[in-house]
Amino acid sequence: MELDNIDFQILRLLSENSRIQWKDLGKQIHMTGQAVGNRIKKLEDSGVIKAYSLLVDETKLGIPYTAFIIIYMKTANHDSFKQLMNDRKEVVEVHRVSGEGCYHIKVKVSSQELLNLFLDKILEYGNYAVHLSIQEAKQQHPLNATRKNDYGQ
Repeated sequence: MELDNIDFQILRLLSENSRIQWKDLGKQIHMTGQAVGNRIKKLEDSGVIKAYSLLVDETKLGIPYTAFIIIYMKTANHDSFKQLMNDRKEVVEVHRVSGEGCYHIKVKVSSQELLNLFLDKILEYGNYAVHLSIQEAKQQHPLNATRKNDYGQ
């Protein structure tokens, strides 16, 4: 699906508030609510919009620890590793990367003990380096990042 500037505007506004009424979204981009709804449906059907989510302050829920783990695989059994990552609720993100390590993992846990249990489990697949977050300085949705078209190019 070829996205145009209106699609990007819709995606940006939905990323800021996914509960916005189509009518209100349409007013901001000078379209009818029905036309916006049709565009959103196309974005969903094509897979551009994969899901809608809720951002929660985990520290207020008793989950104060965020760890970034670099894993150096010692096995070629990546499928089993990826399945483990998908099964573990404390795993927020997993990225296969070039450069240092094989995977970078973002984990959120309520205690150091739970982090240690998780680290013990991934030792079956390889060695790791752990970096603990001491403060979240910024959280931004990718659609709010500057794009080339934002400068009229």
